[in-house]
Amino acid sequence: MPPHIYTVADESYQTMIQQRENQSILITGESGAGKTENTKKVIQYFASICGVESKSTDGSNLDEQLVRCNPVLEAFGNAKTIKNDNSSRFGKFIRIHFGTQGKIHSADIERYLLEKARVTYQNPDERSFHIFYQMLKGMSPEELKDCLLTNQPNNYALLSNGDVIVDSLADLELFQETQQCMGVLNFSNEMQRKIFKFAAGVLHLGNTQLKANKRDEGCTIDDAQWIDKACHMFGVNAVEMTKALIKPRIKVGSEYVHKGQNAGQVKYSISALCKSIFEKLFKLVLDMCNETLETKLRKNFFIGVLDIAGFEIFDFNSFEQLCINLTNEKIQQFFNHHMFTLEQEEYRKEGIKWDFIDFGLDLELLLSSLRRIWVCLL
Repeated sequence: MPPHIYTVADESYQTMIQQRENQSILITGESGAGKTENTKKVIQYFASICGVESKSTDGSNLDEQLVRCNPVLEAFGNAKTIKNDNSSRFGKFIRIHFGTQGKIHSADIERYLLEKARVTYQNPDERSFHIFYQMLKGMSPEELKDCLLTNQPNNYALLSNGDVIVDSLADLELFQETQQCMGVLNFSNEMQRKIFKFAAGVLHLGNTQLKANKRDEGCTIDDAQWIDKACHMFGVNAVEMTKALIKPRIKVGSEYVHKGQNAGQVKYSISALCKSIFEKLFKLVLDMCNETLETKLRKNFFIGVLDIAGFEIFDFNSFEQLCINLTNEKIQQFFNHHMFTLEQEEYRKEGIKWDFIDFGLDLELLLSSLRRIWVCLL
């Protein structure tokens, strides 16, 4: 029988208690294999059987808050891909800290490589991050007005590249669940409002249109309403933002000058800004989750759960997807080495007759080459 997820979780817990050593659970596989769902099952299992030493800093139930982190992180970090309607587009390492009696004392979540490129581009059969569609379908008319949004995803350039409606995802109900979970995690109503306004600002900024100048290679904003809306959401001056995009201030020698940019350069700047803002928004949400999960209790041991984005091959692959695929392949090589290669070495030492099998060692040269390229790029 294949390993049962609850058995794996229980064995790691019992080993931690008996041997007094930290444990880690690696959940890997291609996109759509069930990594995210199994990660949630592991977290729910620990929260159910272990219990907590005491309540969190605000008096709430820590075990419930730990479980409630998943819907929030999925809203901001998951998206529909070709293979999976709820694919994690980031990696996370969840540490659940325990006391000497085996009770949960606290937890923290570390994230890896958010696929920022998805903010500005999706393949035809994909979507951007769930939160954008949840907001448009789940917000009340007053909330939409506050964010200067309509309820039509096709009105926004950043959402109209791929699929807009996915039958398996009820965006209205999922947005309500996201809000409820954020409440349990101590996101105040005002903080939620600010987070959603920044997400709306990214959508407005993505609609910015440019017009080339006839007299020079520069450009101007074709319709100022979108940049005005974005700046209103971000709380910055629209005139200064426009100036920074169209004619950024750069240092030449010991002096600063304003350098004119053409439409293509400004478009790249806007795209980079959208991705950077969303990444920082995601980091803010994760940091607030970690702040809620923190307690003053002593951390004696932990069980870590690693869940990374799945292996996928698209018609157009971003740099992030290349990194995701490389990471998955390295983890697969690690698994093969410890489960098969070392086992075969034991057979050889014991004199057992065995036809040795090459478990993916032919990929080592390719992986080494990619790692060297990766180091140069970074």
